[in-house]
Amino acid sequence: MTNTEKILVVQTSFLGDLVLTTPLLAEIRRRFPAAHLAVLCRPRGKDILQGNSDVDEIITYDKRREDGRRTPLRRMVKELRRRRFTLAFSPHKSFRSALLLFLAGIPRRIGFRQSAGWFFFHQRVNRDPTRHDVERTLSLLEPLGVDVRDCAHSLRVESVPGAQQAVARLFHSLGIDGKKLVIGVNPGAVWATKRWTPEGYAELIGRLKHKYDCQVVLFGGPDDRAIVEKIMALSDNAGVSLAGRIGLSELAAAVERCQLFITNDSGPMHVAVARGVPVVAIFCATTPALGFYPYAANAVVVEKELFCRPCGTHGGRRCPLGTEDCMRLIKAEHVMLGVERLIERGSGGNARGSDAYLPQSITV
Repeated sequence: MTNTEKILVVQTSFLGDLVLTTPLLAEIRRRFPAAHLAVLCRPRGKDILQGNSDVDEIITYDKRREDGRRTPLRRMVKELRRRRFTLAFSPHKSFRSALLLFLAGIPRRIGFRQSAGWFFFHQRVNRDPTRHDVERTLSLLEPLGVDVRDCAHSLRVESVPGAQQAVARLFHSLGIDGKKLVIGVNPGAVWATKRWTPEGYAELIGRLKHKYDCQVVLFGGPDDRAIVEKIMALSDNAGVSLAGRIGLSELAAAVERCQLFITNDSGPMHVAVARGVPVVAIFCATTPALGFYPYAANAVVVEKELFCRPCGTHGGRRCPLGTEDCMRLIKAEHVMLGVERLIERGSGGNARGSDAYLPQSITV
């Protein structure tokens, strides 16, 4: 492989998956500084990659439009053929991603042996289920003679200048001045069984306000407004809502204004890690063992040990048993233990080696 390569990385999965791909992008750039590096992602992912100097080109692929129809595969195949990529990596395990690279005629394609379209790859890497997803993704470089242990592992999401200014104005207008401890709370997630209860978050906010001289800021997109509004009502409006007020391009700028971020297992959790913000992550239907835990020592994972977890790779739309125990049995006092551990006992940011990416754990 030479610096004259035109390299494509395909990651058309969820927001968090794209953030976890950024160490791979950084390593490709570090080892092949003159190569042209492009990323194929969903339209919403473009905002996450803005300002990332490791990437030369962002190509968006709207796999499923708002009307529910798919963008024709042949159109994207034609687009990729025109660009004449010489090497492609596919951290995404889907059949469609592998097929796309095959039809695009990219002469060297590297992906996971466990991919649904594994037979479309020239070189296949074992996707080790015991590793964090950052390390699994970096392992795609092994066919190039790269040892994962020699790679940089830090996540990267840039806070672009325009977004910083917009968020500063918004925070000022909402009375968030930064003179007090600012704690971010992210109660949303794509999958319903990954969301801790509104009642739990409301009680937690009350405990935070009682113990600390703090301002609580609730994060969320337009789809999270109902959840955030319920939490606000249950907590007597003890927090400030950002739900629907910022987009993905402003997310990193808003998160980095927090001194602590409390969140479900979700994309914003990984954004907070990328910005170096201490994280308390509440894992409900999913488990850290799946490899998507907050990849940092200044983090705490709170979870309930149950025989039925995980009920799926991403959780699900509803609890298969109908009990919702993984959500219901985690209490505000359990999450407060994680908060206290990070605020009062230090963030753990001085960890070295493999421990630098290993969060602390509180198992109920």
